[in-house]
Amino acid sequence: MSENMKYALVTGASSGIGWCLSEALAKRGYNIIAVSNQAVQLNNLKVIMEQSFGVTVIPLNIDLSQSGSASEIFETVQKQNIFVEVLINNAGMFLFGEAARADYSDTRSLLTLHMVTPALLCRLFGEQMIVQKKGYILTISSITARMPYPGISIYAATKAFLRHYTRALRTEMKLYGIKVTCLIPGAVSTSLYGTDKYNRPLLRMLGLMKTPENVANAGIKALFRDRPECIPGFLNKIIFFLIMLVPHSLISLINKRTGLI
Repeated sequence: MSENMKYALVTGASSGIGWCLSEALAKRGYNIIAVSNQAVQLNNLKVIMEQSFGVTVIPLNIDLSQSGSASEIFETVQKQNIFVEVLINNAGMFLFGEAARADYSDTRSLLTLHMVTPALLCRLFGEQMIVQKKGYILTISSITARMPYPGISIYAATKAFLRHYTRALRTEMKLYGIKVTCLIPGAVSTSLYGTDKYNRPLLRMLGLMKTPENVANAGIKALFRDRPECIPGFLNKIIFFLIMLVPHSLISLINKRTGLI
């Protein structure tokens, strides 16, 4: 394969932030390996990106919440003799509820999707980046990484793993010239969190919710500028650092009195 054929692999590429990340990379001339378990949306992505930006899109319909998905992706890419210069760990799911009562299957899927698969993809593709002495890795965490709150105990913990893992990986990979960044968004106007019942335009106007385009563009810029972390939005930056000042006794009291969190 020609050396000037640049490829980026994006997980969860078929919708939301993943779609916008794919678009931002396509604008930079990257061909996209789009991974998701949404076959129809992947095909739509392929048609639109190829027509709009003249890049090649390779759709991979793979469920990333299943064990073995990382090796399946890697082996598929290897067979096509492609070097992945940019790896984007974006795929995610949301799970709300008490940890001891959450659906067992959903819990296992979330743990695999948010921790096992991203770490193994970094292991497999990261080794190739070391050999080539070039590459970029962007991992999407969440502002909830700083929120050990009832109701999001499992989700937030996996996002905390992603943040800490990415920071450590950045230090390791810096020795080889590979850039690693963690994107830490707050609320995003997508279907992931079931935000349809909220006034999205008002929340966006107040700065409490970002569009997936805003988040994706901020993340890609931060990655290529070699920033360790990116928290899109001034208000989110403030919230991220104020969260830890909230006494957990207050959180427990609110949870006990209202059951809202």
